[in-house]
Amino acid sequence: MRFNLCVVSYMSLVMLGQGAFCCFGQEAESAESSSKPATQQRDSSADLAAIRAGSAAFVAAFNSRDAKAVAALWTADGEYSDEAGRSFTGRDAIEAGYAHFFAEGPQVTMRVMIDSLRLLSDDAAIEDGRAVVDPPPAGAPAISKYTAVHVKVDGKWLMASVRDSRIETPSAFRNVADLEWLIGTWIAEQHGATIESVCSWLANKSFVERRYTIAHADGTKTSGVQLIGWNPLDGLVQSWDFSPDGGNALGVWSPREGGWIAEMRGVTGAGAETTSVNTLTRLDDNAYVWQSVQRTMGGIELADTEEVVLKRQ
Repeated sequence: MRFNLCVVSYMSLVMLGQGAFCCFGQEAESAESSSKPATQQRDSSADLAAIRAGSAAFVAAFNSRDAKAVAALWTADGEYSDEAGRSFTGRDAIEAGYAHFFAEGPQVTMRVMIDSLRLLSDDAAIEDGRAVVDPPPAGAPAISKYTAVHVKVDGKWLMASVRDSRIETPSAFRNVADLEWLIGTWIAEQHGATIESVCSWLANKSFVERRYTIAHADGTKTSGVQLIGWNPLDGLVQSWDFSPDGGNALGVWSPREGGWIAEMRGVTGAGAETTSVNTLTRLDDNAYVWQSVQRTMGGIELADTEEVVLKRQ
């Protein structure tokens, strides 16, 4: 079934160390020819509706992390083949694979879109489509396509075979791949203030969006947004910052051992020019240090900020 494949391909990510990313398409269904009797057309519609209902059941089972319910939607000797050519044959193997993924893999949800669905006979159908998991797995973005063969067994439609393929999509991801560790929610507390920074991918993993909120000790809050991505004209990683006072800044990012340095130049909402050098130093997968040094405003030198340790939530 359509979902399984993106799901199992995501499962393969955990087992084989490969990434998979999926996206949406438009649903198009083909039933029997309109020249056939109306009663036969109604039978075809009922079968197609039953297959779609099975797909919905798969999504529900996957999102509830129920490996047994997922495997029950295959035939007893059903087969799944992932994009790397690895096969899972039989309900027991499929259930074991999903159980491993649910136990060891990340918390994700899955959706699918059907590109085509048609009956081959009274008891066989073929489906082609694409699937998506959220959040997307690590690595370059790609479309996960699948072909699923459904068969009717004792009046019930089940999956007999699902084959998955992965096609990478156009993206600037390779130029900003070293920023992937930033994706997630980060929290820091300092001098009675709480800083929350939420980083997520945009535009098919071409840009990182960082939204930050500072809850001050006096109960007030400020927020801003930063976009980080590849500048193809100058051939470098760049950031665009928009601050709560109406100011903005442009940053040029350079990798360094253990993190990044961002050379910033901007203007406050009042029109004063600003400069700084911001550093991000990765401590481990769940913590990094941020600091701003060499700061000026309106040509006047400012003190360096203290180091701020942000921890992953």
